[in-house]
Amino acid sequence: MNPSIIVRLLAVSTLTGASLLPAGRVCAAPDAAAPAIAVKIIAMNDFHGNLRPPADFPSNGVPTVAGGVARLAARIRELRAANPDNVLVSAGDLIGASPLISAHFQDEPTIEAMNLLGLDFNAVVGNHEFDKGREELLRMQRGGCHPRLERAGRSCREKGLSPMIRSKVGRKFKGASFRFLAANVFDRKSGGTLFPAYGIKQFHGRKIGFIGLTLKTTPNLVKPGGVKDLEFRDEVETVNALVPVLRSQAIEAIVVLIHEGGHPGGGSDGCPGLSGPIAGIVRRLDPEVDLVISGHTHETYACRLPNAAGEPVLVTSAHDYGRLVSDIDLVLDANTGEVTSAVARNLVVSRDVQPEPLLTRLVEDYGRLSRPVEERIIGRITATFSRTLDDAGESALGDLIADAQLEATRSRRHGGAAIAFMNSGGMRADLSHAPERNGWVRYREAFDIQPFGGTLVTMTLTGAQIEQLLEQQFPGCPNGQPANRILQVSGGFEYTWNAGGEACDKVDPASIRLGGKPVAAGRTYRIATNDFLADGGDGFTVFTQGTDRRAAMPELSALERYLGRHSPLTPGTLRRIIRRP
Repeated sequence: MNPSIIVRLLAVSTLTGASLLPAGRVCAAPDAAAPAIAVKIIAMNDFHGNLRPPADFPSNGVPTVAGGVARLAARIRELRAANPDNVLVSAGDLIGASPLISAHFQDEPTIEAMNLLGLDFNAVVGNHEFDKGREELLRMQRGGCHPRLERAGRSCREKGLSPMIRSKVGRKFKGASFRFLAANVFDRKSGGTLFPAYGIKQFHGRKIGFIGLTLKTTPNLVKPGGVKDLEFRDEVETVNALVPVLRSQAIEAIVVLIHEGGHPGGGSDGCPGLSGPIAGIVRRLDPEVDLVISGHTHETYACRLPNAAGEPVLVTSAHDYGRLVSDIDLVLDANTGEVTSAVARNLVVSRDVQPEPLLTRLVEDYGRLSRPVEERIIGRITATFSRTLDDAGESALGDLIADAQLEATRSRRHGGAAIAFMNSGGMRADLSHAPERNGWVRYREAFDIQPFGGTLVTMTLTGAQIEQLLEQQFPGCPNGQPANRILQVSGGFEYTWNAGGEACDKVDPASIRLGGKPVAAGRTYRIATNDFLADGGDGFTVFTQGTDRRAAMPELSALERYLGRHSPLTPGTLRRIIRRP
């Protein structure tokens, strides 16, 4: 007989103040004749609303890789069939920076797909879950109409839906049937966590605790206005403080699900030369933590890293977009609940997996609804505009977007900008040349590049502030960049930076030029950027000092208009940013 499974979530500290009571039946005490309990944890991370299979996945010698939620569902079904004692979790960024098929419907399709998958926890709120602010994230959990539709006096209903879709989304959005967790995200006013700090699953009378948290630097990665009343606390201090709380409830098996990660040197199931924040985080963790499921860096690894006691703890990450899934097997001592074994491997969601019909239909129906918007032709290119940075930090796509933003804001009516700055992280895909379409660009491709719905902002900065802004691109300055974060710049603006220069002194002031003329420290200049950077995103606090701020058009509209006016477009030579050794 299958065991009863209960899910119990931390009841305290939620903004709603509602208690989250245990559900299901508590199992009987474990049978002394059964010395071990095998539990399968199925983990994913950084799905980002990719309901369809992404088209740009590098095969790395695995030509059958596919992804897409329908095949992901089939792979999960196979893993569940191998062990009925299982739990499905996500390590954050289920939504945000999503393709048009999800984003056009406010990411409700992805939440509905995860409900159908039977997700237990989005056990970490990722940074991208905050892209549209706290209230929209809470709506993803609770359900309800999107505020923009309510203000416009429209209902939540959509016409022309199939019976299956009508039954799911043709009425008021019900929200997630799984739970978001966020142990280290606190509301400054109430003092409580935004979502429950942990969840518990029980198998054969023994409990596993799942602590979910996001990276503490989230405020630097999202629009500050959306998280202004929230506090993001240290990840390790949060986990270590919760360990005794779980232990007091007879929980010996503890899993940390964290939206932070690292960069391995190579290999899908190993961590040779792993670098990045996750190694330092694990090194400080309480030895009672048995497993760490990570994300954020869109990397693939499954290996062991030393904890605070120098003991190895299993750490996993399954790339992104549902293209891989982590298959993790825990063995618990039936008498004590202690983890006696933990092994993991990352599995490809491949083309030879038969897609789940229900998820296939969901994707097809949303695709049909979004197709008129997606397929609209907006321009033409003769070659791919890549977002890959050269040694100096410049890219062909970055040049294109910065030029589009400058043209959209150059007139006095729209802000009078002379320079445009674009963050590289805001470009989520290449603008790929499609020979089968003779280079014609669809709205779908442009949206995939800039899915955040940002608005352009113009402001006035002095030449001295522009120099300070350029210095903020590098580690060591007060903004605390973790690595070089080079802004893309519009045509006519250029500068040189020295890789061997001291912190806050890498940019040669004499090299900063606009239209061939030096940028004077005491002179003022009108600049344009997106509202994420304008509010200090990515640590670029100089933008917050800008004066005479004016909102302009949406950044995606600027790109669309530029493509329409200047097609066909060809990538140019990358010479706006020069790097010296």
